[in-house]
Amino acid sequence: MTISTRTLGTTSPLTVSALGLGCMGMSEFYGSPDEAGGIATIHRALDLGVTFLDTADMYGPFTNERLVGKAIAGSSHSRDEVQLATKFGNERAPDGTRIRINGTPEYVRAACDASLQRLGVDHLDLYYQHRVDKTVPIEETVGAMKELVEAGKVRHLGLSEASAETIRRAHAVHPITALQTEYSLFTRDIEDEILPTIRELGIGLVPYSPLGRGILTGAITAEPGAGDSRSTAYFPRFQGDNLAANLVLVDRITALAAQHGCTPGQLALAWVLAQGDDVAPIPGTKRVKYLEENAAAAAVELTDADLTALAAAVPRDAVAGARYGDMTTIDA
Repeated sequence: MTISTRTLGTTSPLTVSALGLGCMGMSEFYGSPDEAGGIATIHRALDLGVTFLDTADMYGPFTNERLVGKAIAGSSHSRDEVQLATKFGNERAPDGTRIRINGTPEYVRAACDASLQRLGVDHLDLYYQHRVDKTVPIEETVGAMKELVEAGKVRHLGLSEASAETIRRAHAVHPITALQTEYSLFTRDIEDEILPTIRELGIGLVPYSPLGRGILTGAITAEPGAGDSRSTAYFPRFQGDNLAANLVLVDRITALAAQHGCTPGQLALAWVLAQGDDVAPIPGTKRVKYLEENAAAAAVELTDADLTALAAAVPRDAVAGARYGDMTTIDA
């Protein structure tokens, strides 16, 4: 299996594997942490050519960056073969307490140095502002990020969950290479304003949760259990009547996937990949089995007729429940 590459950004381009790996669930949010399983999954990803690794300082908190750094150092692949992305901005205490969204220049600099140390590397390929701090002008935050590029600590800059206006203002300070935001068959609101804006500016798209937090794999048939963040009101799509309605949509995707001889998750990922050569999704997993399944989605080719059938099976506004129960941290 060979994973092709894609280029994010035109002014400050970064070539990455067409399919990346979200590492968050190895340390938090989706059941018990599994360092050994996570490291094995990262090693297998690199062997498959899935070299675009995504983490953040707040995952764990702090433990996921250490895990990713340990995996890279212990792999048979050189650092230059990896496109390493991490994020700052969701400030947490070591015990996990959420402090604030922090975009002050002082915090940007300190957070970057701490991430470099935990990851055990001398530079980051892509550094995102995880959430926009609405109390700090974006020009100040990105100005500090620009200094990190000039210092050689960071190669490319990104934003996550930013509005079109914020993206424009940030891009005017320093070229933004990628926007990370939620995008899948179940979440398509960025098509209205965000996607046209980043394409106008030449900014790549890195969709997180391209499998709808797992629901598009067909593996979820009941409400998630305790210890899984999807069991909380923060994710309304997995609760009660919303979940029942959404599973009907998943059944339609599963039927279409059967016609292709692939899994529903692979079909859902193929749909995201088909949205443009400037799109590099980062499905997350902590299991080699699911990594291999996701990677195989890169070989699923969809025709215009396939895309039309998927649009009919899952109308854009058919999904029940908001993607987050609390959207106050999203820069809209």
